[in-house]
Amino acid sequence: MRPRRAYAEPYRIKMVEPIRLIPREARVAAIERAGYNVFNLSSDDVYIDLLTDSGTAAMSDSQWSALMKGDEAYAGSRSFHRLRRVVSDITGYEYVAPAHQGRGAEHVLMAALVKPGQRVLGNMHFDTTTGHILLRGAEPVNLLRQEGYRVHSDAPFKGDIDLEALRRELEAHAAEGLIPLVIMTVTCNSNGGQPVSMANIRAASELAQAYGVPFFFDCARFAENAYFIKEREPGYARKSVRDIAREMFSYGDGCIMSAKKDGLVNIGGFVAFRSEEMYRKALEWLIPFEGFATYGGLSGRDMEALAVGLEEVLDEAYLEDRIGQVHYLAELLTEQGVPIITPAGGHGVYVDAAAFLPHLSRAKFPAQALVVELYVEAGVRGVELGACAFGRIDETTGETIYPELELVRLAVPRRVYTDRHMAYVAQAFGRIADRREGIGGLRLVYEAPVLRHFTARFERL
Repeated sequence: MRPRRAYAEPYRIKMVEPIRLIPREARVAAIERAGYNVFNLSSDDVYIDLLTDSGTAAMSDSQWSALMKGDEAYAGSRSFHRLRRVVSDITGYEYVAPAHQGRGAEHVLMAALVKPGQRVLGNMHFDTTTGHILLRGAEPVNLLRQEGYRVHSDAPFKGDIDLEALRRELEAHAAEGLIPLVIMTVTCNSNGGQPVSMANIRAASELAQAYGVPFFFDCARFAENAYFIKEREPGYARKSVRDIAREMFSYGDGCIMSAKKDGLVNIGGFVAFRSEEMYRKALEWLIPFEGFATYGGLSGRDMEALAVGLEEVLDEAYLEDRIGQVHYLAELLTEQGVPIITPAGGHGVYVDAAAFLPHLSRAKFPAQALVVELYVEAGVRGVELGACAFGRIDETTGETIYPELELVRLAVPRRVYTDRHMAYVAQAFGRIADRREGIGGLRLVYEAPVLRHFTARFERL
């Protein structure tokens, strides 16, 4: 199931940025000051940063050159028009509104379309999407098919939505106007960066269309998803990734994108529509909260770099190497006996913290405890995607609702680290595995009402 990695990296290194591993006692002090939350660490105290693949890519020489061409006009910037042409060519959506990043695009879309009491359906919403839905007073509904929750599996498309569950939701609520849109996240971040098949996208789109519900993509990693379709889905091996992406988008009414992923830039995003009416509604929220319609929170130079990045990400040599490196890390961790989601996804490796630390209950935040231990052991920063990130309190019962999975995500930045860095990470996990029984849990001592994992603080038990 793993993508082949037939060649060396399709680039050579032209600039280096020094990194350093601070002493273990300094790491212990740093994580204690941070309230045992790696989001609160200084990046200077991190050796290998796998917190996120968002905004952490290394830009190419062509992107750096494009920065110099930025048109910083407040309105009608030629940089915007270039970006719009590239987005429209890839997606087929004519109406494009830039945003400062993905959550800005989410805010605009949710504010334009979602009302209190509604249900937003998706395969599996990520944290910021969930947060924006909740802030609108609506309910985020995850309809991932059951195979997607299985940690160990050979299924090629574990990001697929459960079509029967989608049908039931549409039958029960669409006629009442309680479903403003369906969002298909490609690849599906929350269960391991798992891809969605073209057949599933097509069928889900047809269902939504039959009930008059708009069908949108969260397409932060659209190129990686298209590459998986090419590698795994019958009938697509001879098609280009660009053509696969175009077909994928043809089934939608629009998309939101954090361009900090497959846009290969450090900041930026957009929301795009097939319908001018939806676009006009979105501008009512974009202009007061993001910026004017032709910049939306981005400088001209940012839009120029993004336009180049959206072209570069469709290069199949790049995708083979990028996804290949993720799968290389997965192989190394498996050799160390670390339980991970299989098959590995497109942008990171997801460790099953519940299986790695079975002596810790969900209430003791095993994934967060493992994230802390990884930093203390090796200066490596991962991120918890479990009881803290996705757990929430039931307003009726007061009980904690835990997510299906308890994961540590090791998100690999694009074009940044070498395979030796991946080997170092795997070796660190091997050392932690040897003493895992002695790892204690954590107690939450501060949390924000929404997206609590970004600013939460913990104490050791």
